[in-house]
Amino acid sequence: MKPTISLTNGMFQAILESIDEGIHVVNSKGLTIYYNEIAAKHDGLEVEDVLGKHYLEAFPSLSKETSTLSHVLTTRKAIFNKDQTYRNMKGRLISTVNTTLPIEVGGELEGAVEIARDISRIKTLSDKVMELQAKISKKTAMEFDNGTTYTFDHIITGDDAFQRVKARAEKAAQLPSPVLVYGETGTGKELIVQAIHNASNRSGSFIAQNCAALPASILESILFGTTKGSFTGAEEREGLFELADGGTLFLDEINSMPIDVQAKLLRVLEDGVIRRIGAGKTRKVDVRIVAAINEEPDAALEAKRLRVDLFYRLNVIYLRLPPLRERRSDIPELMDHFIHKYNVKFGKQVKSIEPRTAMLLNERSWHGNVRELEHVIQSAMNFAEGEVLTSIDFPMLLPERGKQLESEPLREVLLRTERSLIEKAMVDAEGNVKKAAKQLCIPRQTLQYKLSKFPKSQSAE
Repeated sequence: MKPTISLTNGMFQAILESIDEGIHVVNSKGLTIYYNEIAAKHDGLEVEDVLGKHYLEAFPSLSKETSTLSHVLTTRKAIFNKDQTYRNMKGRLISTVNTTLPIEVGGELEGAVEIARDISRIKTLSDKVMELQAKISKKTAMEFDNGTTYTFDHIITGDDAFQRVKARAEKAAQLPSPVLVYGETGTGKELIVQAIHNASNRSGSFIAQNCAALPASILESILFGTTKGSFTGAEEREGLFELADGGTLFLDEINSMPIDVQAKLLRVLEDGVIRRIGAGKTRKVDVRIVAAINEEPDAALEAKRLRVDLFYRLNVIYLRLPPLRERRSDIPELMDHFIHKYNVKFGKQVKSIEPRTAMLLNERSWHGNVRELEHVIQSAMNFAEGEVLTSIDFPMLLPERGKQLESEPLREVLLRTERSLIEKAMVDAEGNVKKAAKQLCIPRQTLQYKLSKFPKSQSAE
C-alpha cells in the first residue's frame, strides 16, 4: 500500500499564496472566506478590507445582476475567461481575465471561487498596436509603402528550389486565394509575404499580427474590433480586418492562435463577414489572408494546435521556404549582401571574409537561418578594423581558435570542427544516431562511419 500524504492547513495556505493570480472565495451566503494579496493588489485594497465581508458590501459598485460571483452562486454554472476592465480603488485601470467556479461538496453548494489573471500590460500593449496600425492604415501608400518594406527583388537566392518557391509566390500574388507559408524561424516568411502583397493589385494596407502569446480574448478584440460598452472599459475600435480592408492581413504563427479564435477566423474566410465584439450587426470586408506557420503542418495538426478545417481552408496556396542549410549555395551571396548593408550602416570598408573562415561559416548548421547569419555578420562588422573579416571577428563561432587557424593545416581544422559538431549533435540527441544524423543533415550510415573513427570513449553505443 502506497503511503498517503495529507496537506496541512499551513501547506495549503502557502500553495494558495504562491499562485500569481487573484483568488476570491466566498461561502454560500456570499461572505468572503479567502482573499489573497494578488486579488487585493488588483482591486487597490487591503486583504482586511474584504475578508469576512459580503462581496456586495466590499464592492458596492457591484450588484446581484452584474456580479459574476452572484451569478455562479445562483445558477451553479461556471463562467470561464470573462474579460473585465475597471478602475480600482486607487484609480488604476486594470484588465483581467476571470474564471468563476461553483464549489460543491457532496452535491451541496458550499460557495464560489473567482480566479483573476491580470492582463493589464498585454491589454495596454495591444491597444498601442491597434492605434499604430490605425495610423499606418490612414497614411498614404507613398509615405509608408502600404505598411511594407520588401518586394521580390529583396529575395536573394540562386538556389533552384527557392527560385521555384519565389516563382510560385509571384504567381500567387495575382490570385485572391488564401496563402499558407511554412518555414523555420528566420527563413524570411514575412519578407515573402510582403513581396506577395506588393506584387498584387490590392490597394489597401498590409497588416501583420503575430498570434503567439496572446490570450484568446485579447487576440479576438485585436482582429475583430470592439463596440463601446461590449465589456467594461471597451471602446469603439476597428479591428485588423477592418484596417486591412482592400489589402492583406498576415497572421504569423497561426499554429499558436487559440482554437476558439481559429473557429471565428474560419467563418471569416468562408463568407468575408466580421462582427465587432458586442456589435449587433456584421460588416463585409475584402481582405486577403496570408498565414504563416513555423512547424510542419502535419505536426501542428496531430498536436491539435491547428484546426483541420482551417488548415484546408488556408492551404489553397502552400509555400514551403527551405531552411538555409538546404540552400548553402546562397550563403556566400547573403554574406556579401550583409557586409554591404553594414558597411553603409557602420561606415566601414569591409570587402570580404578570409576563405578559411568563410568555409567554416558555410558549414555551420544555421538553425536560426538567414536571420542568424545576418546577426553573426552584424556582430563581426561591429569589431572589424580592416578590409577583410577574419576568425578573430567571429569569437562566438570560433572560440579561442583565431591563432590556431593561422598556423594549423585546413584539413585538421575542418576535422576538429566536424568532430565538435558531431559530438554536440549526439549529446543533443541523447545518443540517438538517427536523430543526430537528421540534425546534421547527413545519412545515418555516414554518421555511423564517422563515429567509428572516433576513440571508443567518444562513440555512441
